[in-house]
Amino acid sequence: MLKIFGDFFKNKEVRKKIFFTLLILLIYRLGAAIPAPGINDTIIKLSANSLLTMMSILGGGSIEQMSIFSLGVGPYITASIIIELLAMDIIPPLAEMAKSGKKGRKQMDIITRYVAVVLSLVQGYFIVQLLSNSYGVVDNPGFLSYAYIAVIYTAGSMFLLWLADQITTKGIGNGVSVIIFSGIVADMPTNFKTVYYTFCGETATSPLGWWGFAIYCLMFIAIIVLVVVMQISERRIPIQGSSSYRTNKTKGDLNHLPLKINSASVIPVIFAGALIQGPQIIASWVNTDAYNWLAKICDFTSPWFLAFYALLIILFTFFYTNLQVDPNKIAEDFGKQGNYIPGVRPGTETKNYVSKVLNRITVLGALLLTFIALLPYIISNLTGLPQRAAVGGTGIIIVVGVAIDTIKGLKGQLTAKQYKGFVGK
Repeated sequence: MLKIFGDFFKNKEVRKKIFFTLLILLIYRLGAAIPAPGINDTIIKLSANSLLTMMSILGGGSIEQMSIFSLGVGPYITASIIIELLAMDIIPPLAEMAKSGKKGRKQMDIITRYVAVVLSLVQGYFIVQLLSNSYGVVDNPGFLSYAYIAVIYTAGSMFLLWLADQITTKGIGNGVSVIIFSGIVADMPTNFKTVYYTFCGETATSPLGWWGFAIYCLMFIAIIVLVVVMQISERRIPIQGSSSYRTNKTKGDLNHLPLKINSASVIPVIFAGALIQGPQIIASWVNTDAYNWLAKICDFTSPWFLAFYALLIILFTFFYTNLQVDPNKIAEDFGKQGNYIPGVRPGTETKNYVSKVLNRITVLGALLLTFIALLPYIISNLTGLPQRAAVGGTGIIIVVGVAIDTIKGLKGQLTAKQYKGFVGK
């Protein structure tokens, strides 16, 4: 690992991109410490299982600090999901854009950003109003004050999206993912401090003491290993023909089609969270009693609601996996390229075979994803630890996934640079 990082820093171009990305992240963290105007010094401690906590984690924001970057890039992520779903032949113009290549994707991204602005205004107003009613954080509560702060939040979110674009074009990795990654990692020292004081502090609430803290650290490492295995594990279907998806060098000329056990990554958890958030946000605008009723139902301390949340994650895992990996498209591509699976006829049989294999491995991927996503809530309910401080969860999946993708991207850039140098010589 040290050798890999040494190679990265030896390459001038890659080193420049790394330092540029770190500079952008420094700007992001400085902005996350600047409170929005009109907010007082009231200390906010969000409920471990609250809606706002989930929004903060998924968006990489800092809602508890009430900073100008409180929304993070959450509105853009939600807008992206909405546009992707609407582009599935629900709105024909969007479906045409999705199929028209790079130009169409660019137009969809512009529409996504406009939708993100609207969502930012709605979410910003909702958050300010909710926290003002619960904690009294706004100096002069009222519609104009809430709307003013919501506009500030929207500007902060859009500026953060611009910073993410700079990382994507001039830095390393996907900018939006890196921003969320840094927000989650920045919270980790505070989370470990909370766990330490829970087990070993003067006012410790757990009788396990140092043993409890040691067990927590071991579980944290074990969950990271499990997530890494889940992210990189794949089922390889052998294929033969004139061209191939990937070459397996250890078996001569045998090629294979790789199918990940978790092709959907963390998206199903975000889908499930957005489905839970949406009705609550709408209810908060329409009727306070309706919002309180929904908040009472959407209680992560309830085993029944956790079971419902798990079911949503599993369903969305299968749904999004079949969006990402289309067996029908794979069968068509095989036919055009002259590839085939040994023992399976081209066409419909190939499609059915790939679909069957994909569904089988997705069962394991969905169960692992659900287990990791629910683990913080289960541990929080059993031990009293804050949900953010408990091991597992969406944050770990995002952190590990972004880290793996970033390292792969850096290796790709380093390899490309070496090939260019070889050709030049």
